[in-house]
Amino acid sequence: MSKPLKQMMTDALRDRYAGVDCACVVDLTGLDVVSTTRFRQTLRDKSIHVAVVKNSLAARAFQGTPLEALGRSLEGPSALVTGGDSIIEVAKSLVAAAKDYAVIRLKQAMVEGDPNLMTVDDVARLKSRLELIGEVAMLIASPGRRVAGCIAGPQAKVAGCVKAIADRGEKEAA
Repeated sequence: MSKPLKQMMTDALRDRYAGVDCACVVDLTGLDVVSTTRFRQTLRDKSIHVAVVKNSLAARAFQGTPLEALGRSLEGPSALVTGGDSIIEVAKSLVAAAKDYAVIRLKQAMVEGDPNLMTVDDVARLKSRLELIGEVAMLIASPGRRVAGCIAGPQAKVAGCVKAIADRGEKEAA
């Protein structure tokens, strides 16, 4: 491959992944054409994109970008998987697809430009943004629930009895 062609391909990769800071890497070796098409269509329905890349060109294209560490770690046949609502949803989709297509090998993933790469399985086990927001909301509401539980609990019955006795005492005094 000539240098100008390599430069064009590198520029195309750099443009395509500009602004991307999360990606997963998989090995699709062994998938036949029909299975590959089904796999890609399943992911495309979730707005997830798969692109097979040449490792050396990807490493060169990702220099100076958030994906630089991922580019340096590419070995063997590699397909970059990006898109979706979050990288965690992408990883979960890949783990589910790997169960359907046994030959898919899940490699590593980069989360929000963090140079410490994780395996795709580890990323899939993380909680999504919505799950974390739900947990935070639950923690915020938890003290209020405890107070409401105390008010509606046995203490409320005792307070009601005390009030009834006090009301009776006022009626007798009057």
